[in-house]
Parts: sequence; C-alpha cells; structure tokens
Amino acid sequence: MNKPLRRIAIFCGLLILALLVRTNWLQYVQAEELATRKENRRVQIAQYGTERGNIIVEGQPITGSQAVDGSDYKYKRTYLDGRLWAPVTGFASQAFGSTQLESLEDGILTGNDDRLFFDRTIGMFTGEKKQGGNVVTTLKAAAQKAAYEGLGDKKGAVAAIDPRTGAILALVSTPSYDPSAFAGNSKTDEKAWVELKDSPDKNLVNRALRETYPPGSTFKVVTAAAALEHGVVSDINAPTDTPEPYLLPKTRTPLPNQHGGCEKASLNEALKVSCNTVFANIADKVTRDKMVETAEKFGFNNGKIDTPVRAFASVYDKNMDAPGNALSGIGQFNTAATPLQMAMVAAAIANDGKLMKPYMVDQLTAPNLDVIEKTEPQEMSRPLSAANAQKVQQMMVNVVETGTGTKAKIPGVTVGGKTGTAQHGEKNKKNPYAWFISYAKTDKGSPVAVAVVIEDSDADREDISGGGLAAPVAKKVMQAVLQNQG
Repeated sequence: MNKPLRRIAIFCGLLILALLVRTNWLQYVQAEELATRKENRRVQIAQYGTERGNIIVEGQPITGSQAVDGSDYKYKRTYLDGRLWAPVTGFASQAFGSTQLESLEDGILTGNDDRLFFDRTIGMFTGEKKQGGNVVTTLKAAAQKAAYEGLGDKKGAVAAIDPRTGAILALVSTPSYDPSAFAGNSKTDEKAWVELKDSPDKNLVNRALRETYPPGSTFKVVTAAAALEHGVVSDINAPTDTPEPYLLPKTRTPLPNQHGGCEKASLNEALKVSCNTVFANIADKVTRDKMVETAEKFGFNNGKIDTPVRAFASVYDKNMDAPGNALSGIGQFNTAATPLQMAMVAAAIANDGKLMKPYMVDQLTAPNLDVIEKTEPQEMSRPLSAANAQKVQQMMVNVVETGTGTKAKIPGVTVGGKTGTAQHGEKNKKNPYAWFISYAKTDKGSPVAVAVVIEDSDADREDISGGGLAAPVAKKVMQAVLQNQG
C-alpha cells in the first residue's frame, strides 16, 4: 500500500473509532440526561400516555386521570377538591411540569420506577395496560379541612404533626389554587397558569413549607428551652433579674412590653403574658452561640428537611451581635421560621424533648397495592431533656389556661400553646403576622402539634394577635385530630 492510501485508511479508521466512541457515549453515558430533558417530548408523551397512579389520603384517592381526545397526551391529571389538597399534591401539568409529590414521586405514579419493573414485565405477557403505583400519605382529611376552613379567605398557613412519630397530619396554605385548572395543554390551561403565576397573592407558593416569617413570641418557647438546658434558669417560678425598663445589651435602646408587670417576672409568668424584656434578657444570658445550638436542635439552619418535599431553612443568625441575639430571643431581628418549623418546636416539647423527623408519605404501593416502600418514624434530635420539656409544657399549659392563648382551650383535654404577633415591614408599618403554636395531650400521649400563621387580615392592626386570630384555627385542627383518633 502506498503512503497516501495508508494515510487515508488511517484517517478513515480514526473517523470510525470516533463514531463508535460518540455512539457509545450517547447510548451509555448521556442516555439518562437525554431521555429526561424537558425538550424531549417523548418523555412527556410517555408520562401522560397511561393513567397515573393516585395520591391517597386515609384510603381515598384525591387525584385521578381523565382521557383526552385529539392529543398525543392520552391522559391528563385531575384533582378532587384541588384547592384543599394542592399544598400536599402540588401539580402535574402536561404543559407546565410538576411539583411536590407529583414531581418527587413521578416514577411511582407513572409506573416507570425501577421498583415496578416486575409489574411492567408481567404486564407484557398478560397484556394488561401499564399502571402507575400509589403514594399513600399521612394526612388526615378532617384536620386538613379544619385548617383550610379555619384560615378561610386569609393569607396564611397551617402545619400539624403527630409528635410521637413526625407524621404530618395537615398542611394547608391559603390562598390556594386548583391544579386541575392547568393540568392540560390548551389555551384555557395556559390562561389559568399565567394568572396564577403572576398573581400578587403567590397562590402557587406553599406557605407551610416554602415561606419563612418572623416567628414573634412563639419563639420564646425555644428561648425558654435554651435557658433551662443551659442552666440559666432552673426554677420556672423564681423571679428573674429583668429590670423595667430593660435596655438592649450594649445599647441605650429600651425594649418595650405590650403591658406592665414584667419587671423581675418569672419564666412561667413571662411566657404566660409574653414579656419581651424577660426573654430578651434570658437570650443574652444564654449567649448567642448556645441559643444557636438549641435552635439548631429544633431544626433551625437546616436546609435539608425533606417531607419528602424540601422545606425552606428556618434561620437563627449565627453571626449577629448581642442586641441582635436579644431581639432574636423574642422571635424578631433576623429570626425566620416556616410554619412546619414551629410545628416541630411544639411537637418536640409535647413529645418530652424528642423531635421526630417530619414526613408526609406513609408508603408507596404498586398497582396491585403491594407495599414498595414504607416510612418508619425516625428520631431527628433531642433539643431538651424530658424533665425540662415537661417544665416548658407546664408553662405552655399556663398560657392556654390563664394567659394569652385561652381561645385554644378544649374541654377535657390538656392544651399547651404560645401566641405570637410578629412585626414586619419598613419600621414595622405593615399589619403584623399572627402566630399560634400548640399541642393537645390526652392520657395516651400527644397526638397533635400545630402551628398557624396568618400573614394578613382584614382586621384592624390593633385587633391582630396570635391569640385572637390564629389560636381558634389551631383549636379546630386539634379537635379534628382528637375526634378522629383510631
């Protein structure tokens, strides 16, 4: 072979080798990426080519599928009472993708999950249509409805947890939306989506998990726990050394209370009537670093709390100065929390200091209802000892029995709670947020802990309070859980 032909042969060989390398790279290395790219319509056609499995609440589906004529998408998602359950389900839309459980558990719901391979294989031989599996939630319908109706037309959110297990019992965000309105890909669906996406009310935001607020005086429960755990306070009925007026540390700025009677008030009395000065003073004595330590044991500064929907991280500033720490001890300054986070605080107190990891999916099942995966309760942390948790319980019960939280009383049931009214806006000019956290306890333990935040209200500013607006909502949720216990 002469030299030019040899060069051509080598060059052609290199081209063939490059082609083989490229082909194998596409087939084996990039296959998953290409198959799941949103631009690949075949993925969506397959996704909506069969009926999706359902999201289940107490044995009943809250989702469905509807056949679509004249489209290469054979089915679209439907929702039963969509506005009620949207903060749980999220949405699955042919045109606009999916969120929350619909997205996270898409493999199970479409039947494409590797764990359903056997079912798909059997179906090939039997001729049965491909089916999706089901997502069985921990939610309680009565509690969800009580929370939704309790919030009514107010902006806000509710999170309710079983303190014994961490199971989420209710998750509500208002104003809500109906996922069915844009589940297809028609012009009508597009119009509904655009209206929702651009709404100033942020209907698509799950306020219970994905919005943080200054927790106001509800955070005083965390400060009380820190004081007990770090030995700043041992006797909750002993007078503190809090002066009146109280100046923020290293400043000449007085911190106001909403009422008198807070000078040297005990921890118990201070929580009952919500003394800012006592808890700011205590937070300063605990010190910033130890306040951070306690807050983080309750779940603050943790950006990986998955329910399985990931919650935004609640924040207790690690780098603030002494005045900032004092203000943070009363739930102001840079402190911010999701409703889920504050429900976790109440749950840990109710569960004698043991915080269970919150979860919303009880189990995943195959189309034949065989259990594929089941969630087992898991301890997350121990923010405080059982003895100190019981002291905080005593204080929270006092709040409900004789303090600012009397509207949460339930006859024949031990209820502990804490109100909060959190200032916000430039120079605190906007209507404050109304908060309430609580738990109910029977002789069988505590089956429910609740956090309620009301973001705004038609009430006059002077009439907005956690005890007045949020406590009645929490009461309804607790009653719903208690009345429907097995």
